[in-house]
Amino acid sequence: MILEQHIHDLRALPSNGLIPIRAVASLTGVNPVTLRAWERRYGLIKPVRTPKGHRLYTMADVELINQVLALLDAGMSIGQVGQVLEEGHETVASERQEEFDPWGHYQRRLIQAISEFNDGALNDIYNEALALYPVDIVTSRMIVPLLRELGWRWEQGQEGGVAEEHFFSVFLRNKLGARFHHLNRNLQGPRLLVSCLPEERHEVGALLFALAALDRGYQVVLLGADTPLNELPIARQRTQAQAIVLSGSALTPARVARKELPLLVQRVNEPVFVGGKITQHYPKELAAAGVIMLADDFNLALRKIAQALESVVHEERQLSA
Repeated sequence: MILEQHIHDLRALPSNGLIPIRAVASLTGVNPVTLRAWERRYGLIKPVRTPKGHRLYTMADVELINQVLALLDAGMSIGQVGQVLEEGHETVASERQEEFDPWGHYQRRLIQAISEFNDGALNDIYNEALALYPVDIVTSRMIVPLLRELGWRWEQGQEGGVAEEHFFSVFLRNKLGARFHHLNRNLQGPRLLVSCLPEERHEVGALLFALAALDRGYQVVLLGADTPLNELPIARQRTQAQAIVLSGSALTPARVARKELPLLVQRVNEPVFVGGKITQHYPKELAAAGVIMLADDFNLALRKIAQALESVVHEERQLSA
């Protein structure tokens, strides 16, 4: 019933054609805070207002938001997107190259803050980015490349590299955890049970995915790092989750892919999804286990989850007919 209500909410539009901001957020994946920032700072979206000041959007606004997302995904800054939409072309002046490539600018600022172990500067930069860009774009364009850079500095044995990586991981885990608990309230979408595979102790990837799912209206029960798979069936039963989503790295033991995951799939009726580097190392084993492998791109991953859950609802309706 929860899943059916969620799908209904995303598809049903008011008869007058005007859509409230939370419905727009569900349709586009852009949270209300970001939508309001785009309106106030850049005038990109101009909703109508009710007598009480509530924002209402048209389907043309939704299409415009999707156009903005496409330009952001191509690497433009939000300021440059406004210029492109206003001028109707994608010319970029060379002297504004840093604005066109905001992620390189963010990367340099973040590296500087990390090298100084400056928690306050990290917090300011992270909040600045999230105020202007959807969380999945911040994740793919800013956080993931930064994690790779820090991992490379560690592997190269650069002085302070290990301390820097630990410092940023703790900051990010705390920041994402606080945001997760703030967002995971009063949501009515399908419930996902999210955890890391056994012996996977890096939970940042699972946290990033959980935040992207929350922005799409899902409810998330997050179990964290190194979760024994034999514990998941009872957790799924008690939480009434519609799916299980697991994260694993290249270091995940082979026995997990070959023995433990097949046993988990046999014990639950709900779909089991697996993402992370493990999918590149054990694709045949995971396919044989009956899990659904997810792309590293959270948008594609969540789209695949939505399609699978809709298929489950369709099958249930056919069985009950």
